[in-house]
Amino acid sequence: MEKENLHIIDKVAQGSIAEELEIEAGDVLVEINGNRIEDIFDYQYYTQDEYIEVLVRKPSGEEWLLEIDKEYDEDLGITFENGLMDDYRSCRNKCIFCFIDQMPKGMRETLYFKDDDSRLSFLQGNYVTLTNMSDEDVDRIIKYHLSPINVSFQTTNPELRCRMLNNRFAGQALEKAWKLARAGITMNGQIVLCKGINDGGELERSIRDLSAYLPNLESVSVVPVGLSKYREGLFALEPFTKEDARQVLDIIHRWQERLYPEHGVHFIHASDEWYILAGEALPEEERYDGYLQLENGVGMLRLLIDEFQEAFDGLGTARAAGIAPRELSIATGMLACSFISDMAGQLMEAFPQLTVHIYPIRNDFFGEMITVSGLLTGQDLLAQLKGKPLGEKLLLPQNVLKSGETVFLDDMTLADLEKALQVPIDIVKSSGQDLLDAILK
Repeated sequence: MEKENLHIIDKVAQGSIAEELEIEAGDVLVEINGNRIEDIFDYQYYTQDEYIEVLVRKPSGEEWLLEIDKEYDEDLGITFENGLMDDYRSCRNKCIFCFIDQMPKGMRETLYFKDDDSRLSFLQGNYVTLTNMSDEDVDRIIKYHLSPINVSFQTTNPELRCRMLNNRFAGQALEKAWKLARAGITMNGQIVLCKGINDGGELERSIRDLSAYLPNLESVSVVPVGLSKYREGLFALEPFTKEDARQVLDIIHRWQERLYPEHGVHFIHASDEWYILAGEALPEEERYDGYLQLENGVGMLRLLIDEFQEAFDGLGTARAAGIAPRELSIATGMLACSFISDMAGQLMEAFPQLTVHIYPIRNDFFGEMITVSGLLTGQDLLAQLKGKPLGEKLLLPQNVLKSGETVFLDDMTLADLEKALQVPIDIVKSSGQDLLDAILK
């Protein structure tokens, strides 16, 4: 058997069932309950029961058959070298809005991989188009009741979906979502809105059609297409204007008002960019239905503001009295900058011994229309912060770095940036409490 087909154990959690049974990193999972394991779907399914038999092979070649009594759904405490336990599936579409096609050459190879794998949707919350799923894949999701599954719908107009995804099967792939919904699989949806393509009447149609999936389709986000400066030879797409954004919000708000009385959820949500572009106030917390679409930038700013305010209001007098004089700086994307500035201003007004410099970073690498902090590069941070007063420390949002690493999108390291700017850098997690703590030390 080829090594890539082996389910090699990478880590065993301390205090876990696997550790108790002396399963170790380097061991190979062979079978569970006599069933060969194809991928993570099988593993999750067969490890649910209270009694299971697990066959593992030691590096010596010796095989152990382990009988395990546990709680239902209790995890064994195993992670694998390959998180999917199988090859990753790449996207077969050529979407007119694909951001990966808008990236410059010369970046690290992994950034150009287009995944469209329902298993990543289940494991990591990635969005899938359904075009890469076979009927067998759908049946396995239903059999194992794996949810939530996140679906990129874009439109419910089959012909238009084929054109937007450049895939002649993209329209009929929508039938898979219906099958999942009827089987009780929880889903969340996404619509990447392209001006003059799937907005206006087409957006109305999509919201109407998708609302029929309730309650199993819990939410749908509407996000504006991201347009970088590297679009030569690609489908001609235009940026949305302030008036466009107001029209999009008008449609979404009308549908929220229509759906909430019947279903108890607002269902369709606009990402934060729409409100900023339209110059309208962010909705209150109640409108976000529990923040189901944070990863799509839906309610991220509202949650940050409310968490910060709660943390600020909860400052004890003893802690407030102990805040030492300090000067520091915060750099972030253009999208959130004014909100971060307001929070810093609130702290400086309350504590005059604080000086906080706020620097909005223009995205020269991808183009000025890209305003989120998650697509900032080390070189843009360096170019725009060099020579500026940074104080004793620079704060950066966590999403500027590759997950789990200290590397920016352009492969500049955090250490490189610290050295070039001659200032220590703290990475701040996404909550308002974390931001307040980082500023107040």
